[in-house]
Amino acid sequence: MFNLSKKIFVILIGIIFFAPMKVQAVDAWGAAAQAAGVFAVYKSMLSSMLSLGNNVDAQMSARRQDISINGQDKNKIDVELVDGIMMRLIQNATYELKVNSLPFVWIVNNNDQFNASCYPMNYVSINRGLIRGLNLNEDEIASVLAHEMTHGIEQHSAKNYAKAIAQQMGAMMIGMDANSRNVDWNKLSGMVSYSIAKSITLPTEHDADEGGFFLMTSAGFNPGGGAAAMARMNYYVRYETEDIFEFDPKDKANEETFSDHPDSEVREEKLSKLLTDYSCGHVTVEKVDRQYKVLIDGAEIYSAQENGEIYKSAEKAYFFAGGLARAFHDFKNFSEWNFKTISGNRIEFLTDDKVFENLRGETFALNLGEKLRDAVEKSYRFENPAARKKYFDAEVKRLEYWQKIKSETSSANKNSAKKLRENADIYNDYGQGELALIEIARALQAKNQDDIAECLGIRARAKAICGDYDGALADSNQSVAQDAKNIYNFLNRADVFHMRGELDSALADIDTAISMDKKNPISYKLQGEIFDELGEVEKATESFKSCYELTKKNPNTIPLDYLEKIDPATAEKIRKEKADAEKKRKEKTDKSKSEEEK
Repeated sequence: MFNLSKKIFVILIGIIFFAPMKVQAVDAWGAAAQAAGVFAVYKSMLSSMLSLGNNVDAQMSARRQDISINGQDKNKIDVELVDGIMMRLIQNATYELKVNSLPFVWIVNNNDQFNASCYPMNYVSINRGLIRGLNLNEDEIASVLAHEMTHGIEQHSAKNYAKAIAQQMGAMMIGMDANSRNVDWNKLSGMVSYSIAKSITLPTEHDADEGGFFLMTSAGFNPGGGAAAMARMNYYVRYETEDIFEFDPKDKANEETFSDHPDSEVREEKLSKLLTDYSCGHVTVEKVDRQYKVLIDGAEIYSAQENGEIYKSAEKAYFFAGGLARAFHDFKNFSEWNFKTISGNRIEFLTDDKVFENLRGETFALNLGEKLRDAVEKSYRFENPAARKKYFDAEVKRLEYWQKIKSETSSANKNSAKKLRENADIYNDYGQGELALIEIARALQAKNQDDIAECLGIRARAKAICGDYDGALADSNQSVAQDAKNIYNFLNRADVFHMRGELDSALADIDTAISMDKKNPISYKLQGEIFDELGEVEKATESFKSCYELTKKNPNTIPLDYLEKIDPATAEKIRKEKADAEKKRKEKTDKSKSEEEK
């Protein structure tokens, strides 16, 4: 979690690890029993939280609630910028999702706080205030989003919440009277919230910063983005925000007690150190008074001018240093920098890759070409090979870690493989074809997948949702050919025919499905929708009526216009509830506008 707020909802967004509490008990047996009880609480809560994190309905619900509470950012530039950054991170960064983790979903909401957060089910909520606060800088935004992705990838919130519950319940058990059997659940809830915000979140924000650094650099973003974002955040905390929920005035600077996050200056220093390590030790950034300087092997090469707010000097320095770090990381010798003199005795080097943009621009503007060339040449001449080997050995270990996660996913047991297939099917039901394709690809890669035919049928629906109608039909035909006994293979193909506009073929597959199982409500629902499109109201009514009865009169399965024919009383009740809800929404909107005008 990147925000500065101290909201109770942090229990869903926290990070891991805490210092174990000292347990005192009357005797050894009591201590063992107490420990066992707390461990059982932890295991049970962790199981529940991990299950929540692998629940597509919960993910979509979190998205809906975020939009309902905060609204969506209507600024096209904000949204397209974030979408582009997230897609680069998801497609290009080096990482693997655990088998019980969902693919990432995100929105830019309309909240103006400097905030972003990742929910347990890999839903990333990004406030418009963060995008604007970081001045739409894609490298700084990428560092924040990679930080949030790390929380999701490592399932930090599930583990933290479970540990906090166990920790605080253990503490309360210790303080209870020996004859008491009551637990103050309100007190426990408050203790858990505080424990996560202060004891658990703080240490592992650094873990997310580090993991985010490796994600963003592997995706091609400037290695200085994280430290620059922290410098910007530090300035925001100290000089801009007056929101008491963003900054606790009782917290003290440099003591890592800013709300539920470490001191941003400390985080900046650690991210700057990661940049130095990434450059194989060659590049450092130092703050001297109110000015940031970049050094190569201890010799100053660039001094960033302040130009007003100090964070602007930090940004220029970190992006200059980030370009140097990327080059030192990627190139094993001086010649690969491609230094050459062009017209006007100007020195050209590297490429026009955006990661080098600030480095090249400042070098040309300040005529630092010769100085930089000589410093780089000297660095390689006296480079300690052990430093480069040490860093790349660490990179190999990180790659091995991700390969291990990938292997665990492909070797998942039958139930986990089935869950991947079911998740893809649910994404299809939400119209999220691209997410369904991600999940079904993982399902097909699972060695213990027990229903390849149904996987193909689900992939067919996903392709059709994404507009690949020919690919969808090919998959659905193959699905039916492989297993003509599975009703869902026919229903999936019927849905594909439906989306292709081939309604007669769709109805034929539905008839086959009904002949296989007359008590499956999905067949009648899909049939009713097609009859409605054909204008055959009576047939549609009969189909929806069958669906309604089979779903135990669940009104949510039937279009309201048809529910009026099937169950007028229930339809009227729903219409009244919708009218009341709309009235309350309008009153709330009018009240909000009135307060703004005042």
